[in-house]
Order: sequence, then C-alpha cells, then structure tokens
Amino acid sequence: MPSQQIALNSVGAFPKLFLDYISKSENLEKFYNQYPDIQGFSKVIESRKFTADKRQTLVSVLEKQYQVLENKPNLDILLEPNTFTVTTGHQLNIFTGPLYVIYKIVTIINLAKKLKAEFPAYNFVPVYWMASEDHDFAEIASFNLFGKTHKWETEQKGAVGRMNPTELQAIFDELSEKPAIFEEAYLKNTTLADAARQYMHQLFGNEGLVCIDADDSALKGIFSGVIKDDLLKNSANEIVTKTSNELNEMGYHTQITPREINFFYLQDGLRERIVFESSEFRVLNSELSFSKEEIIQQIDNQPQNFSPNVVLRPLYQETILPNLAYIGGPSEVPYWLQLKGIFDHYGEQFPLLIPRNFALVINQASQKRIDKLGITAEELFADEVSLRRSYVERNSENSLSLAFEIDDVSEVFERILKKSLAIDQTMKGAVEAEKSKIISSLENLEKRIKKAEERNQETSVTQLLALKQKLFPDGGLQERKENFLNFYLNDKEFINKLLEAFDPIDYSFNIIEI
Repeated sequence: MPSQQIALNSVGAFPKLFLDYISKSENLEKFYNQYPDIQGFSKVIESRKFTADKRQTLVSVLEKQYQVLENKPNLDILLEPNTFTVTTGHQLNIFTGPLYVIYKIVTIINLAKKLKAEFPAYNFVPVYWMASEDHDFAEIASFNLFGKTHKWETEQKGAVGRMNPTELQAIFDELSEKPAIFEEAYLKNTTLADAARQYMHQLFGNEGLVCIDADDSALKGIFSGVIKDDLLKNSANEIVTKTSNELNEMGYHTQITPREINFFYLQDGLRERIVFESSEFRVLNSELSFSKEEIIQQIDNQPQNFSPNVVLRPLYQETILPNLAYIGGPSEVPYWLQLKGIFDHYGEQFPLLIPRNFALVINQASQKRIDKLGITAEELFADEVSLRRSYVERNSENSLSLAFEIDDVSEVFERILKKSLAIDQTMKGAVEAEKSKIISSLENLEKRIKKAEERNQETSVTQLLALKQKLFPDGGLQERKENFLNFYLNDKEFINKLLEAFDPIDYSFNIIEI
C-alpha cells in the first residue's frame, strides 16, 4: 500500500495555533506540559500519579458497561499501577460520522503499541471517550455514504448517549447494503452509548480498545470536589479567561469561552446550563432551581446530575483515567492549550497533546486518473483556481505569460519618463498613468490567452476538477466529509491498512493509495 507524507503546514487547512504548537514554537511552551515525543512520554510516565481507589472505581464501572459484550478487553490490567491510558474522544456520530473519527481510534491504538515497544515495563491501553453527555444532536445526526446524506429524525432531547437508537431503522430501510455491524448495534440496544460501544468493540476490540461512558454516578463522585468549586467559586472562568487573553494578544484565535459556571444539569431528556441568579442556582429552560445548600446536597448525593462543558470535560477525563496523552484534531489541540491553568489549579497532571493522524485516501480508480493527468496527489491540495492555472500552463505547448513583454514595456516607459522629466517635471504623472494603462491592458490580454488555452484543454481540465471534487468534497478535506463505510464496505481490510500506514507521532499529512 504506497503512501507518502506532506507537511501539515502545506495542507492549508489548519489554524496557526495548531501549526505553531506542532512546530515547537517557544512562545507556546508555557501552555502545555511536555512536547509529544518519546522523551516527553518518558517524563510524564515518571510523574503520573493515579490512586488504587480510582483504578478500582474505573474498572468496576467498565466491567458493568462491558458485561453484555463478548470477548471484552482485559479490564483488570487497569488495576495495575504500571498501566496507563492514551485517550481520544468524539461525539457519538451515527455510523461513526466523518472518516477522521476512525483515524482518531487508529492513532491511539498505534500509539499504545509504540509506547509498549519503547517502554516494555509499562502497559498502555487505548481509550475511546464517548461524548455521551453531549446534547448537540444536529452534529451527530447525519453521515455521508456514496454521495448521499442520511439523517436521523427524532423528537428525543437531552444527552445523545441516552437516546434510543432504534429509530435508525428508517435509515437502514434506505440503504441498499446494510452493514450488519451497525444494524445489530443500533437495533438491539436501547441507548446510543451502548450501541456505539458495541460497534467500536467489534471494529477495534481485538486491538485492545476500551470505550468509556463517563455518564456515571461513581465516576462523577470522584469529580465532586471540582463540581462544587466551579459552582461556588467559579475558578475555571477566571483562569481560562486569563489564558485566552494571553493567546489572543499573541495573535491566536481561541476556540472556547468559559462561563461563570461550567456545568449543565443532566437528567433523562434534559441537559441545560446551570446559572446563579437571585441567590439561587437555576437550570435554564426548566423550572428547576436550588439553594446553595440544596445544590451541595445534590452534588454529594447525585453527582451524575452534573455534566461538565467543554472547559471542564478535559479535567474530568484526566481525573478519572490514568492518562498520559490526549489525541485530538486541529481544533481540539488548540482549545486544550487554553486549559493548562485549570489543571495546575486542581493539581492534576496536564496530558501530552498529540495530533491525530491525517490522511487522504486514494483508491485505484482515482490513482489511475491522477497518473493519466500527469499530476501528483500533493498538487490537488491547491485551491481550484491555482490548480487549474498551473495545470494548463504546464500542459500548454505555448508560453501563456506576458511577463517578459510587461517588463519590456516597463523599461520603455522608464526611458520615456527620463526624457519627459528632462523637459518638464510635471510630466511624471501623465507618463506613469499611460504606463499603468498599457500594463493593465497586457495583463487582461494574458488572462484572455490563458482562458483560451483552458478551452483548448477543456476535457482534461474538466477531468482534473472532477477528481479534485471527488477527493476534496466541496473543497474541504476528504476526512471531514466522507464516512469510512465508503471504503470499508468494499474492503474489509481498510482499517488494518490504516493501522499499517499510520505512525502516531509522525505529525505529517498522509496520502494513502489503496
């Protein structure tokens, strides 16, 4: 399976903060712990502390969540003090959602293997953090398969992980080829979280993947101190605001904005923000309200009713997992850089931040078209206008540029200007105006020449742009639009090929031919 890598900064799709982090900008060193290389892992392994009580609670919860699945992973290994996790997370998009979700999972699996080879005295478990408490249903409700968008229609509300996925029968009725792995998961489970765990286990369980649903009272109990502190003292708001301001002053765009209270109130069918108004804690868009004493009692007795937002979810993750690294995308890594101050405040170790693997997958048909057009896959990352222009110029039998002629005109007018100024100093404006007119006319002629040549190459240009659209749907990256089933249904070895192709700590963009 041939593959090549190109630099992430040449892709033209990633924010500056992300790229500067990867390139080890000294200005960003204060916003993270260690750089994500083998030396960085060596340091965090030595310093990572995680109590036996937390391990016991974690394993107990996972045993309960995995009890109905066959060939469950070895969860007891998490009880051992020399076992650590490497984690990625994502929303519970139906049918896994965009292709990059699979890339995230492959990255952590390969990372766990790589770390085991480098540090054989330790164990490393890849963990998929299921964003079961997220309530943005619109972001998970559709996926693209073979050029068609399929959408889940429902009246269910609240945390998506608690929703019943059997309504997805309507989508299966639309599919000509019904992937059994999803049909069984969605139609035989009563929650979306259970369904996601089942199909992820079938896809990656033999690679040691562990899926965790943190919507659990025992796990939230471990986090109760932070819940109280945030509701009563609003510590995170001040800390993250300060960090965000620093990054903004350095010219970076920050991803997330903290609130005074960074928790939602969570019940079946409900996940709404908690606000403090008129000396009481109110749950927006509901009739619920609590006094200070009542909210503390709720935290002590029913911590599962409190759901962290994007500001405190990362801290919750690191509090309940013996984690070393978080693997995220080009938006996630930057917002984690806003959060180190929170970890310092609560005395929790900040994990290594690792970009997930990135890829463009090219099948045989597309590769044949690339070869026929005489281009490289890397050229396709250019915008459509630049791609068309460079292709036409390279394949023309004639010179399409009037650059030399324009230079000649400029030289002529330099001589004219010299003669004019010798006679009348006021002639400069008139001479330069005439020069601008002629050069502008020549530039317009050059455009017409190139357009004419484009018409001469119309068939090839059309094929080129069709290829660009296929590999970069709507001008964006393939991995953000396509679903992995576009490849997996035709090639059951697709995931194994990704496992073979990706290096988890090679921060490049992969071009993979399959």
